[in-house]
Amino acid sequence: MFEKIKERIFPFIITLSALSVSASAAFYSISGLSKLFAGAEFAVIIMASSLEISKLVIASLLYQYRKTLPKILKYYLSTACVILILITSMGIYGFLSSAYQETANKVGKVESQILLIETKRDNINNQLITYNSEKENINQALADLRKGLANNVIQYKDKETGEIITTTSRSTRKSLEKQLTQSLLRQDNINSKVDDLNQKIFDYETEIIDIKTNDDVAAELGPLKYLSGLTGVAMDKIINYLLLTIVFVFDPLAIALVVAANYAFEKLKEKYKVNLYGETVENIPPPEPENKDNFEVFEEKIDTIPPKEDLDEKVDILENKIKSTPKVKKRGPQGLSALKSQLSDLKKKKDDDDLQKTY
Repeated sequence: MFEKIKERIFPFIITLSALSVSASAAFYSISGLSKLFAGAEFAVIIMASSLEISKLVIASLLYQYRKTLPKILKYYLSTACVILILITSMGIYGFLSSAYQETANKVGKVESQILLIETKRDNINNQLITYNSEKENINQALADLRKGLANNVIQYKDKETGEIITTTSRSTRKSLEKQLTQSLLRQDNINSKVDDLNQKIFDYETEIIDIKTNDDVAAELGPLKYLSGLTGVAMDKIINYLLLTIVFVFDPLAIALVVAANYAFEKLKEKYKVNLYGETVENIPPPEPENKDNFEVFEEKIDTIPPKEDLDEKVDILENKIKSTPKVKKRGPQGLSALKSQLSDLKKKKDDDDLQKTY
């Protein structure tokens, strides 16, 4: 019972799979072609839809009438079906590549934004290096000034000659104290700027982390980026290989399922028939004859029956041979018993030939 249900339902499952794959391929192909020819989008949709339907019809027609179709028509339809498969595959490739390109553009936009922030951060780092260097020089000068003032002996480096000058002059002391005050103010100013720059760098780093964390598009391409880094192949090439693999499987699979559905229904039709009462019953073949071997031997004998003229000649030869054979020679392949048996068989064949009717 279960086997019969499975036999009846399975062709419909194949048909459903064929229609679903074909519909998906048609949708992606029509969408891709309409984007490729955006100037006449509506016209392209109508044209591509009619071609998709005709492709399925051609595949079914070639299978159903494969034995009766004229050769020229069969070759043309086969060629047209292959070309339509290529057109559908081209549309699917266009649709998928367009979808990837949109994602890649979003990723490129995010990467450009991150690159801009990193450039700003690097500029701040360069400024910070300059201020830190100046800060070290000021710290060194402050240390020298404080050391001289603490010993009540003023030593300072002459800016023009570069010599170390030691003095106890009051005016020089006041001048150095003034320089010390200015240096302290400059130090405070630089410290404030360094703090501001560090805060900016921190803000830029935080912004970069937020962008990378909240970027869902980059997460979608994460496996491809990992594969690209692992193989050393550019991500665009990996996407191209993947799209070509999908394209070469998608629409040919749809056509193969359409042919498989036709084959399944053909087998189902052979197994069941409609009786005189309009009921669908199992088509049981007639039983084979019990003595099948005897029938085959009989058919072989019929095929080897010689023409009537040959039988007459063989009968005459055997009769003459029997007459010339001594009566004491009864046994053996050339004995009277064997010869008479052959003669009886030949006469029987001759009588059967006389009863045959030619149509």
